[in-house]
Amino acid sequence: MTTSPAARIDAPEHQFSSSLSADEFKALFRGHPGGVAVITADAGDGPVALTATSVSSVSADPPLLIFSISSLSSSSDVLSRAETIVVHLLDAHDLELARLGATSGVDRFADTDRWSRLVTGEPVYHDVRAWVRCAVIGRMDAGGSTVIAAHALQSQVVRDVAPGEPGDALVYHNRTWHRLGEHSRIDA
Repeated sequence: MTTSPAARIDAPEHQFSSSLSADEFKALFRGHPGGVAVITADAGDGPVALTATSVSSVSADPPLLIFSISSLSSSSDVLSRAETIVVHLLDAHDLELARLGATSGVDRFADTDRWSRLVTGEPVYHDVRAWVRCAVIGRMDAGGSTVIAAHALQSQVVRDVAPGEPGDALVYHNRTWHRLGEHSRIDA
């Protein structure tokens, strides 16, 4: 499989008459909740994992998703080389895993009972709400991050949510974890 070379999107400040500061931009998105996922990969030199709130579906046919990773992440090197990845879509029951993937300087694979490898080699955590194995189809550098596009190949849903039901979604909002459920529904 080949992936397209990384495209580069830079927005040099001289092209715009004004630009938000990093602090202004962070404040803007602090009030915008994001679903929580843990992304795993192994490019041949050991598994990596990170927590992300940038996962988004792009297309159902073909089944495509995107996410971004900071170049400052300890997982960014492996994710920039991996041909396949696993995206774990979490709910509130997976909070401990979300915290693990967001903690710097820890071995996210030390608990060998918590994860295994798929027959295709990718690291996958057990008992999460759902996971999807994907082939990386493109990467695009964007500022200090890389946007990764991936094609869904295989999935498993352990805790399904029926259409219209609130489920137990895990979201990150204003620098903390939240559970969505019946209590947070506003359209009865």
